Amino acid sequence: VAAAADVASLVRADPDKGPTLVRLAWHSSGTYDRISKTGGSGPGSIRFKEELAHGANAGLAKAVDWLEPIKKKHPAISYADLFTLAGVAAIREMRGPTVPWSSGRVDGPATAVTPDGRLPAADKGSPKNTAAGLREVFGRMGFSDKDIVALSGAHALGRCHPDASGYTGPWTPTPTLFTNSYFALLNNLKWTPKAWDGPLQYEDPSGKLMMLPSDLVLIEDPNFKKYVDLYAKDSGAFFKDFSAAFATLLELGTSNLTPTAYTT
Repeated sequence: VAAAADVASLVRADPDKGPTLVRLAWHSSGTYDRISKTGGSGPGSIRFKEELAHGANAGLAKAVDWLEPIKKKHPAISYADLFTLAGVAAIREMRGPTVPWSSGRVDGPATAVTPDGRLPAADKGSPKNTAAGLREVFGRMGFSDKDIVALSGAHALGRCHPDASGYTGPWTPTPTLFTNSYFALLNNLKWTPKAWDGPLQYEDPSGKLMMLPSDLVLIEDPNFKKYVDLYAKDSGAFFKDFSAAFATLLELGTSNLTPTAYTT
């Protein structure tokens, strides 16, 4: 797929765009509800201002804009396919796994935008409530505890911005490389509440790295912790499980897609 090479070039030119493109793919897909059979990446509805206005999507309008020249160059690809392709192509460019990808999504109208509030919350007020919130949101999409932990490993990438999520800082010292470092850092560093005037987040002893309450519950909840331990030790297992879960995420609610190679 020629558009994938253009996404890779975009990320090579500015590596900080890579994590945001992964977040775009994830948020375009993570609205799926298996009960009502609504949401998901199928209609490409995250291109509409109504969905970009959702709280969890703060800062993603720029990612849609970055892809516009690629869409103009390759008019045959739907926005829905492009947003998901950008995510897997960016992961690959950042030395992550080659996530299986399928094409054939057909762009839908703005009425396909789902209600705000379907994406996971970083903090539900207590570790117990935050863990329950993760299981509720990911369970609505059909994901298990293992999938939740594997998908959380994408926090190896990128950083939080106070003007977007309200939080600040990177999770790892290599925010443009896809590795299993997130899990090792969660396990091996001492995380304490950050003293600042923003929302509750945690910092490492250096004060340079951060974790959200929803990250810390992965080591506080024993059912999550066993997968953190596995992935911290075994990057191959992490790449395999992340790849399977992310490929599933990108196809939630879609039908009649065709498995499509996007790397040479």
